[in-house]
Amino acid sequence: MNRTAEQTDTTTDQLRGQALVAKVKEAIHEGNVRRIVVKNDQGHAVLEIPVTAGVVAAIAAPVVTAIAAIAALANEWTIEVERSQPPQAPVDEL
Repeated sequence: MNRTAEQTDTTTDQLRGQALVAKVKEAIHEGNVRRIVVKNDQGHAVLEIPVTAGVVAAIAAPVVTAIAAIAALANEWTIEVERSQPPQAPVDEL
């Protein structure tokens, strides 16, 4: 079986309060997000969310509630969003 390695792209933002909640909601609704990590101001991961295709609102709601509780603290948080990139098709050489 020939498998191609799936490539990922990670973006990092520093956010506070409701901006953190909005970013997580946006990321969950995207189709290509694989994982969301929320880190505190010392860089320690406080919440890691594996996101699978087909996440429904019933599953996402508790996650967003947990993020809102974390965001209520007066800290600045770092959010890392890991996205899947479609495999690149091989280019034929001339």
